[in-house]
Amino acid sequence: MPLALLALAIGAFGIGTTEFVIMGLLPEVASDFGVSIPTAGLLVTGYALGVVAGAPLMTVLGTKVSRKRMLMLLMALFIAGNLLSALAPAFAVMLIGRVVASLAHGAFFGIGSVVAAELVAPDKKAGAIAMMFTGLTVANVVGVPLGTFVGQSVGWRVTFGIVAALGVVGLVGIARLVPDLPRPEGVRLRHELAAFKNAQVLLAMAMTVLGFGGVFAAITYIAPMMTHAAGFAEGSVTWLLVLFGLGMVGGNLVGGRFADRALMPLLYVSLGALSVVLALFTFTAHNKVLAAVTIALIGALGFATVPPLQKRVLDQAHGAPTLASAVNIGAFNLGNALSAWLGGLVIAAGLGYTSPNWVGAALAAAALLLAFLSAALERRDRKPSAVVAGTAPAEQQALADR
Repeated sequence: MPLALLALAIGAFGIGTTEFVIMGLLPEVASDFGVSIPTAGLLVTGYALGVVAGAPLMTVLGTKVSRKRMLMLLMALFIAGNLLSALAPAFAVMLIGRVVASLAHGAFFGIGSVVAAELVAPDKKAGAIAMMFTGLTVANVVGVPLGTFVGQSVGWRVTFGIVAALGVVGLVGIARLVPDLPRPEGVRLRHELAAFKNAQVLLAMAMTVLGFGGVFAAITYIAPMMTHAAGFAEGSVTWLLVLFGLGMVGGNLVGGRFADRALMPLLYVSLGALSVVLALFTFTAHNKVLAAVTIALIGALGFATVPPLQKRVLDQAHGAPTLASAVNIGAFNLGNALSAWLGGLVIAAGLGYTSPNWVGAALAAAALLLAFLSAALERRDRKPSAVVAGTAPAEQQALADR
């Protein structure tokens, strides 16, 4: 794999760390600014919404800039946002810093996916995309626990300062290692927008929202679920999240390896298994060992869908994949926000802390149905051309005359 992928993975590591580390530092941040935990939770919500809005916005703004330069500008924006968070004198300023950093998230992964795919042979594209996303998954195993530990021990501001420094490393790596690939000739914003007329692109994005939403319906409420249902101590939740992160790493690598060979079958297996495992989590959540195994499986199955879904968007968007790729990253965060809201609704309805698992299972099952629909539409679209191509010239002329 090209060294340029390492630079992209470092940037992804920093972005993944800043996205998730705040969840472990909310009490410290709330206490420092004198706000409630729910109010501090706006730092999570604001980031997610910033990703959804920033993915298309930043990609559109970068349509006239080379992809390498845009990646560098996005990393600079990421650094600025985290520095603002680290130095924020008031909660509102930190919220602004979080939103500024989030604006780089979707476009970085969207443009980075396109660049990663262009750096390798056609049959290795999904593997290259998975290599970049490895930075995001490793962040959940290493960056988030370490960032939480540093924040709780030394201060949360130090954590965000370190994350900003990671952004600097990523920026330098991109500047030195990523080649300045030429922009595709003739591709303009209208070409990028045209990709959204393709039903397959929209179906892939819907699968992203529902499939990844299934994962976060459960994981968003993992702390109360594990302490109340399984009987874990509060301090054990960090290590359970490490297990989830390890599952993410494994699933991402497996997804990248097999998506180039059998993309749709991989989606069938991963989404189907994810739905079943999430449903079973309602029962395994009451046993410490089974709960830990299930959490790792959810991470693995959820992230096994990331490379194939991202590659499917790139393939179906054809010659103008950048905006569609970035919007698909926003779709992951839209799924996070949707599932967290739905999971909160069933808990508020008095159905218990394990009830979000049923929500997750239903969302993953819906994504599986969309995968079957996508494949059926693709077969239908190919069939007429295959029939015509297989007929004799006289028969083709007869068909044309009709």
